[in-house]
Amino acid sequence: MKASIRQKLERIAFRLEEVDALLASGETAKDANELRRLSCERAEIESAARLYADYRQTEADLRQAEEMQAEPEMRAFAEEEMATLKQKLPELELELQKLLLPRDPDDERNILLEIRAGTGGDESALFAGELFRMYTRYAERRRWQVETLSANESELGGYREIICRVVGNGVYSRLKFESGAHRVQRVPETETQGRIHTSACTVAIMPEAHEVEEVQLNPAELRIDTFRASGAGGQHINKTDSAVRVTHLPTGIVAECQDGRSQHQNKASALRVLAARIKDVQLREQQAKEAATRKSLVGSGDRSERIRTYNFPQGRVTDHRINLTLYKIAAIMDGDLDETLDALATEHQMALLAALSGE
Repeated sequence: MKASIRQKLERIAFRLEEVDALLASGETAKDANELRRLSCERAEIESAARLYADYRQTEADLRQAEEMQAEPEMRAFAEEEMATLKQKLPELELELQKLLLPRDPDDERNILLEIRAGTGGDESALFAGELFRMYTRYAERRRWQVETLSANESELGGYREIICRVVGNGVYSRLKFESGAHRVQRVPETETQGRIHTSACTVAIMPEAHEVEEVQLNPAELRIDTFRASGAGGQHINKTDSAVRVTHLPTGIVAECQDGRSQHQNKASALRVLAARIKDVQLREQQAKEAATRKSLVGSGDRSERIRTYNFPQGRVTDHRINLTLYKIAAIMDGDLDETLDALATEHQMALLAALSGE
């Protein structure tokens, strides 16, 4: 184990002893806020401290087994014990390194999912609708809730743009690598000569801001416009100026919502989308700075980056960031995303581990 990693673990083990002593003291018990803070800190470091204690005990057992080799009657047992312990040590070290990886503070947040049709006209809008169904089906498998905030339907079906909110445990941690350009290759139904067309949609996964104030929205910097909603939605939607468009003047970022039944609902939804978009810009700026010193193996998540191709004639889906190709396009389009998402998360974890080892 590298000295720098061992030093971090020694500090964690020492800190656990400190926290336990503080929690046991009568003075701490009198301060509810301090008691809560220390309890949370203990929960965060306990696993690493306990696993490091196991690692050190394994090292001690290995040294003892090596000493036993000198005794002829114990040599066979010692060699068998050494083989087991030498296999266990690197496994424990890998688990410890994973526990030391920095946690993404947004992993447990809900998300705003945006899907926009790109190149390919109506075929792109149809594919946007299929992507939306894919993510909705995946959400159903995870028992997440999906709430549509805004939808701009195309004439032939599908969406030119759709924005929804996904609520559940660990939503952002599972879907955060989905941002980017998704390309589809297939023969459109309107194609009479059987030629394969290539279209694209962009997907944006944005962690939802806990509160609008988190991104410091100043009312003086917002322009709020109301207008009459268009598109399907029954008789009510076209009779009042209930649709709302909010513009953040300093950045020019715009959000609009028209699917709610009242101007109040649409304004609240638009502010939620705007806050998430501003936070997304801030996150991508931060990621760009980090990428200057260490490039992530799974890409930056930039929306212009082609991340995945869905080839219907060949029945395959290829994620270009990790060179993963799966020949089960029907299952994937029906929401079977875990194999791809697990591979992306593992690759990202390996990149972080490599950076940790290089420190």
